[in-house]
Amino acid sequence: MTVMDISPSVMQFLLAFIVVAPLLGAVAALLPAPPGLRGKNPDQAVLRHGVTVTGAVLIAAIVLATGFDHDQPATMQATTDISWIPALGVRIHLGIDGISLPLLLLTALLTFLCALYSYFKLPAGPSPKAFIALVLVLESGTLATFAVLDLLLFFLAFEMVLIPMYFLIARWGGDQRRAAAWKFILYTLLGSVVMLLGLLLIGLKSGTFDMVALATDNGRGLTTSVQVIAVLAIGVGLAVKTPMWPLHSWLPDAHTAAPTVGSVLLAGVLLKMGTYGFVRILLPVAPDGMRTFAPYLAAFAVVGIVYGSLACLALARNGAKGDLKRLIAYSSVGHMGFVLLGIATMTPTGVNGALFANIAHGLITGLLFFLVGAIKDRYGTADLDTLAGATGAALYGRAPRLGALLAFAAVASLGLPGLAGFWGEMLTLFGAYSPAEGLSRPAFRTFMAIGAFGTLLTAAYMLIVVRRVCMGEHTPHSQLSPDDRTPPPADGPGRPTAAGSPPQLADIQTYEAAAWTPLAALTVLAGLWPAILLGLTDPAVQKLLAGGKS
Repeated sequence: MTVMDISPSVMQFLLAFIVVAPLLGAVAALLPAPPGLRGKNPDQAVLRHGVTVTGAVLIAAIVLATGFDHDQPATMQATTDISWIPALGVRIHLGIDGISLPLLLLTALLTFLCALYSYFKLPAGPSPKAFIALVLVLESGTLATFAVLDLLLFFLAFEMVLIPMYFLIARWGGDQRRAAAWKFILYTLLGSVVMLLGLLLIGLKSGTFDMVALATDNGRGLTTSVQVIAVLAIGVGLAVKTPMWPLHSWLPDAHTAAPTVGSVLLAGVLLKMGTYGFVRILLPVAPDGMRTFAPYLAAFAVVGIVYGSLACLALARNGAKGDLKRLIAYSSVGHMGFVLLGIATMTPTGVNGALFANIAHGLITGLLFFLVGAIKDRYGTADLDTLAGATGAALYGRAPRLGALLAFAAVASLGLPGLAGFWGEMLTLFGAYSPAEGLSRPAFRTFMAIGAFGTLLTAAYMLIVVRRVCMGEHTPHSQLSPDDRTPPPADGPGRPTAAGSPPQLADIQTYEAAAWTPLAALTVLAGLWPAILLGLTDPAVQKLLAGGKS
């Protein structure tokens, strides 16, 4: 069943356009704007260009989704297969199935919302031309990662996002931005070097870099020892990007320093590239190697769940001087732990849960970083103690819609039933209860219990954040101690009032509502109607785990 009947050649063009258009748009962003499109000034013209290009890519992705055959989500569709480097057997091979389509749509949506947000709230830094060009290169690399079906092309796309993200952090970030950017690039590059060796090992030993052929072969052309080495090498590179504990330490620094748009794209899109690689490459191509490492992957995953939650609790407590952006970053370590646990079960239930949790995390954490960025703009800080002051930031009273949306995003993040965060975590825990044949059931049930305990810790720190930031009394500003006063910055949307009154805050602005509403709406839609995602992923996962057989 397709929503709209589109010919295969048009589907091929749409997928190629989605991957290439942002790259062409990045080049065009650096050129002078043509007459009639210059706007009031060159900066406005290039920002409008960013919204136009990302909007066109989003429309193309939506049209592609409407033309996708939902009766055959396990079949690669909109495929293009052209010889590129015959000597190495490398081909330009593109295609989408039920696993990659949701990630493609998520990437196109988040990048468009970031471009729209930046049009009205550009982060302080160098030329807007460079900013828009880097965002578009980042989008192209991410979309290519989810669309290519050749191991070497996958690696090139995987690496393509590193440089733009490095510059977004280093040039448009906040305090300690250069150190955070260097840490990000060093961790990910070192992981990528090891990953390349594993990809080359698979390609040379099997005689092909084609991911579809390798998945259909299901590891039969690779010895167990080759699979174990390949999983270890590729897994390290993917685990750094995910990020898996203990390879996560670059993430909190990167998020804390990155501009709001950088944090949204980093959490909502880039982290998904690592987990996608586990599902698309390691599970079908090296099943014996994955079975060897699955218990260790699950163990690291549940340690990450608990560690991330405990770190958030430590940052949220009174007097810890915890940064809200850093807290959300550590929460990502915990949430991505659930994704890795689902993958480690090697069962359709667990892997479907992991893919669902991927999308849910992109929507919810993207919204959280938007909101924390807005709070930082209004108060001039993201320090939780400074925000809470003596009696709480009282967002419910000062900016009720902003406070309500923050509370909504927080309860979605802790996995409230009826919202998107619930289904992914529940399915991964179900998968851990009954892992794949050959995996230790007692061990995985222990991991399940630890993961379930992690959900309680998640609820604890999220509710503490809501209480401290959203609740509280309107204590007269003149009665607060100097340490507890939180006047908004002079150029922010908040405005101080007469002496003896609390500082007034601007509530959600029109452009903010436009950027955030789709994320909130999709969080509710995925929570109430999980079949919209699971109907796509489940047949594709079943085929992937069965060695290419539907």
